[in-house]
Amino acid sequence: MLSEQSAATVRATLPAVGAALGTITERFYARLFAAHPELLTDLFNRGNQAAGTQRQALAGSVAAFATHLLDHPDRRPDAMLHRIAHKHASLGVTPEQYPIVHEHLFAAIADVLGDAVTPEVAAAWDEVYWLMANALIAVEKRLREERGGHVWRRWEVVERVTETADVTTFRMWPTDGGPVRDFLAGQYVSVRVTLPDGARQIRQYSLSGAPDPALRQISVKRVHGDDAPDGEVSSHLHAHVAAGDVLELSEPYGDLVLDAGPDTPLLLASAGIGVTPMTAMLAHLAGSGHRAPVTVVHGDRSPATHALRADHEAYAAKLPGADVHFWYEQDAPAGTRSGLVDLTDLPVAPGTRAYLCGPLPFMRAVRAQLIGKGVAPADIHYEVFGPDLWLAGQS
Repeated sequence: MLSEQSAATVRATLPAVGAALGTITERFYARLFAAHPELLTDLFNRGNQAAGTQRQALAGSVAAFATHLLDHPDRRPDAMLHRIAHKHASLGVTPEQYPIVHEHLFAAIADVLGDAVTPEVAAAWDEVYWLMANALIAVEKRLREERGGHVWRRWEVVERVTETADVTTFRMWPTDGGPVRDFLAGQYVSVRVTLPDGARQIRQYSLSGAPDPALRQISVKRVHGDDAPDGEVSSHLHAHVAAGDVLELSEPYGDLVLDAGPDTPLLLASAGIGVTPMTAMLAHLAGSGHRAPVTVVHGDRSPATHALRADHEAYAAKLPGADVHFWYEQDAPAGTRSGLVDLTDLPVAPGTRAYLCGPLPFMRAVRAQLIGKGVAPADIHYEVFGPDLWLAGQS
C-alpha cells in the first residue's frame, strides 16, 4: 500500500494537515468551481456546498483514508471505498475528473500550508491521493460495466402518491419502453432534474416497495433547511413533478443490500425517511419465503410523519417470524412506544444480522446498543446518504 518513506512523512504531517483540512477544502472548492463552474451546477450538491457539509465530507474521507493506511498498512478500507464508489458511479463521476480534483486540491494545500509543503511532503500526500483515487476509479469502472455504462435514462411518472405532508412517492416507467433492470432490495437511483436556473442537480433516493418488472418507485422527503436553503431537488419534485412528467434516472446502485439466507435472523431498523430501503427489504423477504425471525424497528416524530407505514406493516405481516416495534416522539398510539428508539428490553436472537438506515446519530446509537447485546460489528450494516457517506466505513 503506502510506501515506507511516505508512511513516515504522512504520519508526521497528519496532525498539521488534519488541523488545516477545513481551510484546505474551502480553498479547494473555490478554486475548483472557479475553473469548472459546470461541476457545481451539474454534479455537486449545491445545498451541501452552501451549508459547508461537502467540505467536511472531503476532509473526513481524506483523513480517514490516510489514517487507515497508517494503522492498517496491509489492508485497504474497502467498505469505505466501495460505498463512495457506488455513489460516484451513480452520479456519473468519470476517471478524467480525478486529475482535475488532484490539481486544485494540491494547489489549495500549498496555498494554506505554504513552506511546510516540502517536495517530500507533497510526494507523500500525492501517494495517498492516488492510492485512494485509483482504487475508486477501478471499482467505479467495474460498477459501470456491470450496468452497461452510465446512462441517464428517461422515466415517465405514471403515479404520484402523497404519503405524508412531506413525503411523496413517485412511480415511473421508462419512456423508451425497454426492459427494466432488476435491483437489489436496499439499492438507490440517482435522479437528475433541470432547475429553473438551468442547473442539472442530482440527488439519490432509495428504491422503495416491492421490485416491479416494469416500474421504478422512489419516496422523496421534502427537505426543509434550518441553517441552509431548503432542498432544491426535493422541493422541485414536490412542487412541480406530476403524472405525465419525465425524470432522468441512473441504473440502481448501492451496496447496503440483503445478504442473508432464509434461516438468518434479521433486524431492520430505520428512522424517518430511512424507512424507504427497509420497506423494499421487507417486500423482498415476504416474497422470498424468509423463515427466520425478523425484528422490525422504526422511529419517527409521530404516526402522521411515518412514511410508508401501511407498507411497513403489511410486508412485515406477511413474514411468519416478524416482530414489529415502532417508536414515536409524539402521539404514540396503543401498541407502539413513546420517545426515541431504545432496544434495551428488545430480545435479539443469536446470529442476528442487522441493517440500519436513518440519521447518523440514530444509527450510531442503535449500532452501539446492538453490539452491547452481542451482535457482531461485522453483522451490522448501514446506509449513509449525503456528505456523511464516508462514515459508513468507520467503526
